[in-house]
Amino acid sequence: MKSKILDSRVPLYLQLAELMRQRIIRGEWPQGCRLPTLEQLLKEFGVARVTVRQAIDMLARQGLVSRQQGRGTFVTHQPASDRWINVVTTLDELAKVYHDTQPTIVNIDESTRLPPLRPGEGVVRARYVFMRRIHARDGNPYCIISIYMDDDLFRRNPEGFRNHTVIPLLASMRVVADAHQTLTIGTADIEVARCLGLSINAPVAEVRRIFRNAAGEVIYLAEVTYRGDAIHVEMDLKP
Repeated sequence: MKSKILDSRVPLYLQLAELMRQRIIRGEWPQGCRLPTLEQLLKEFGVARVTVRQAIDMLARQGLVSRQQGRGTFVTHQPASDRWINVVTTLDELAKVYHDTQPTIVNIDESTRLPPLRPGEGVVRARYVFMRRIHARDGNPYCIISIYMDDDLFRRNPEGFRNHTVIPLLASMRVVADAHQTLTIGTADIEVARCLGLSINAPVAEVRRIFRNAAGEVIYLAEVTYRGDAIHVEMDLKP
């Protein structure tokens, strides 16, 4: 049975490389495992010979596989699947997640612009500070985030908001009356792949967070894209 390769503008070899990388991460192809032969891969994926070779070349450059003359291609490294960012359901828990992780922050843009609010999300304030940044842990980027923050609040502690994670600071100010977030599973585009060190079309988690004050005004909107291998979701189900 053929595995499906998506029909899109993303080159087929990149899609195939990511599909194969996910098999390594999930343990379907564990370390030391010999990959299926070229002919088996051609039959499974229904792509050109050069596409399979390009995909394997990419995995080899990432240090995941190596070719052994006369023996085949073997998995030589299994990427860590350290899903250490828990998706939580209260503002206090969310603030604790960011307080405990203490990420390295790389600011890549700061300007003034209004947030892209959707109908029913809240009342817009007069002015917002926009920050585009990357969060990293142990030198490894794990999310890219666009933040729209009420300018009045930002001016209370501009250096703090520039150099630290925003949510613990906002939570400590006691200005958030209600908060909402949604999580969507997506794939990495060219910019996200470059910033987070992913292959194009790699799985990512897209989170949209909105905080409002007591007047129903939006004081914080964040659009966050996490590496898929950093996210852990766990929920209790009521019987």
